[in-house]
Amino acid sequence: TMDTQLAEGTGPWGVKVERVEIKDVRLPQSMQRSMATEAEASREARAKVIAAEGEQKASRQLKEAADVIATSPIALQLRYLQTLTQISAEKNSTIIFPIPVEFFNAIRPDQ
Repeated sequence: TMDTQLAEGTGPWGVKVERVEIKDVRLPQSMQRSMATEAEASREARAKVIAAEGEQKASRQLKEAADVIATSPIALQLRYLQTLTQISAEKNSTIIFPIPVEFFNAIRPDQ
């Protein structure tokens, strides 16, 4: 090992080497590119995992919201009004209001 070789070379002079530090490492360009490619692949993999976890969390929250809306017609009406408020805040020249079929059934004269 390096320890043994240093001891053999410095021992006869009464010197004992306790620590060796590497201050400058010069890697070949091909090795640098390989390491950079590996690091980039690792970052991309982590980003994909984070994105997938975010989508999973968002889908759970959407399902919970859909469950609440399905059990409460008032929640659906509040969401509808919130959407209309958001649309009206935008600078649109045309706004289309979806009107439920039940509305027409209520105002239609009996046949």
